Amino acid sequence: MLLALAFAIAAYASARAQGPTWLDAYRADATRLIHAATKDDFAWRRLAQVTDTFGHRLSSSDNMARAVAWAVAAMKEDGLENVRAEKVMVPNWVRGLESAEIVEPGRHTLSVIGLGGTVATPAGGLEAEVVVVSSFPDLRAKTADFKGRIVLFDVAYTTYSETVVYRTGGARAAAELGAVAVLVRAVGPIGLRTPHTGSVQYMPGRPGIPALSVAAEDASRITRLTAAGKRVRLHLVTSGRLEADVQSANVVAEIVGRELPHEVVLVGGHFDSWDVGTGASDDAVGCVITWEALRLMKQLGLRPRRTVRVVLWTNEEHGLAGAAAYAEKYASSAANHVLALEADSGVFAPAAIGFTGSLQARLVMAQIGTLLRPLGLQEIGVGGGGADIGPIVQAGNVPALAYLGDPGRYFVIHHTPADTVERIAPEEVSKAAAAIAVLSYVAAEMPERLPR
Repeated sequence: MLLALAFAIAAYASARAQGPTWLDAYRADATRLIHAATKDDFAWRRLAQVTDTFGHRLSSSDNMARAVAWAVAAMKEDGLENVRAEKVMVPNWVRGLESAEIVEPGRHTLSVIGLGGTVATPAGGLEAEVVVVSSFPDLRAKTADFKGRIVLFDVAYTTYSETVVYRTGGARAAAELGAVAVLVRAVGPIGLRTPHTGSVQYMPGRPGIPALSVAAEDASRITRLTAAGKRVRLHLVTSGRLEADVQSANVVAEIVGRELPHEVVLVGGHFDSWDVGTGASDDAVGCVITWEALRLMKQLGLRPRRTVRVVLWTNEEHGLAGAAAYAEKYASSAANHVLALEADSGVFAPAAIGFTGSLQARLVMAQIGTLLRPLGLQEIGVGGGGADIGPIVQAGNVPALAYLGDPGRYFVIHHTPADTVERIAPEEVSKAAAAIAVLSYVAAEMPERLPR
């Protein structure tokens, strides 16, 4: 495996030095796409239109329903083809009221937000003493009596994948030891006293306990107090509830391939967001930049051999119902998806592009990436894929790309009220749209499909 990788890297380096001649047929169109994407701030203005007009877009909300209807109409105005809203039933969790306050040793309001799907406290809230733990092993090793207490997971952020497990699994672990509620330190780099929401997962068949995210500064304060021997009591209120599923939709549009319309290059992001902020980075911008790839092709009169399809998925944030529905609907044509790209990591510079696929496909994509040299993105790294394209990628063994914004900037505002369009620079949006347009166009236009 390592030897094969070494040969692939050597071949790629040689091809780059010589300038792959097979790419000559695409250079002019790639240049046109890049120029069209970066000549103005159209994509950023469309992003602002989405977030300003519709605000947060929880998949079960009226905001999301209105955004779906608008997107369908706007895609038709752009001249895209086969525009449709494909119905998806989604869970309907309602946040309600929530608050948290230190009541001992002195009163202090905490900056909190309920985790998505949290159950409610009793009417009027609950009051209990806090036990602080720093990890799951620390929770298991503690000799403290957790029964009737609130557990605070004060876990310093490292990376999202390492730290998010406390958000998803903290309530389950604490409930098994008799805790009545759980607080989880915000899963992200320290911001401006901003808590981060996101889904909580309960043990099937067992009652859940209220679960909230607390700002890093407040978590640290509680930790310092308890370390100094102080007893800390909190009063918590949550009123989240789960109601009957409601109808939402994936928004789909295409540039139909001129020779191989049944073969599909898939791009997209998720249109839903959490019900805080306006979901600009997570993930309205991913929707806009992938949609923009098709709009630019249409504007320039480019119709590649294969179909390029954009999907704005619903319900990524708390259930992935949209991804599952897409994979089910297109199961019979999964193998005809020749490439899938997801944009769900923001666009913050310095951005990167990740790829997952065979060594042969990686070599081809690495060469295509050289067309992005004017954008400073010619290197194709590792880590392609995403939650929404995941099911169809797995079903069809599809090579996968991801547009990856700088995680150090992205996760500061991720799932917080601070996720608004003001944090995103117009040039970052245009650059991302240009890169996705070039990659998807060339993959759809090449005579041979990407190797599996």
